[in-house]
Amino acid sequence: MAADELVGSLEEQALKRKERLRALREKKAGANDAGTGEDKASSHESLPKPVFRSYRPEDDALKESVLPDASPAAIEEEIKHKIAVGDPEDLAKEVDLASLAPRKPDWDLKRDVSKKLEKLERRTKRAIAELIRERLGSTAAGGDDLASVVNAASGPQNIDSDDD
Repeated sequence: MAADELVGSLEEQALKRKERLRALREKKAGANDAGTGEDKASSHESLPKPVFRSYRPEDDALKESVLPDASPAAIEEEIKHKIAVGDPEDLAKEVDLASLAPRKPDWDLKRDVSKKLEKLERRTKRAIAELIRERLGSTAAGGDDLASVVNAASGPQNIDSDDD
């Protein structure tokens, strides 16, 4: 008997579910039938009005929704006021042209290396001075004159100088 009661209650629950589903379907179908006419009419009314900014319509009915051309704001008065408040010559003096001009990509490298290059330049000058002194000393001992030694030393050498 307990099994019959259990099956009976399950069947009752299934019937209740079916009735609820049928009621939902009818409600949904009724809303769609009645709502389709209303939805179409309301959707037609709620369509946004076209706004033409850069497009020039050819139809006369659409030409009334064209936006007028935008004109730039008049800033002459504002500029006159700013010039009257501050002297333009002072403004021109304050602007640093080095900060405005574009810089070469390696400008910071040159700045960083310049101190080292100064040291090397001093060493190079000292070394050249020593070489000249040695040659002068050797010419004084050998008896050759200075002009012939300098010409002989500079003749066979072909040194490319880079002015970078």
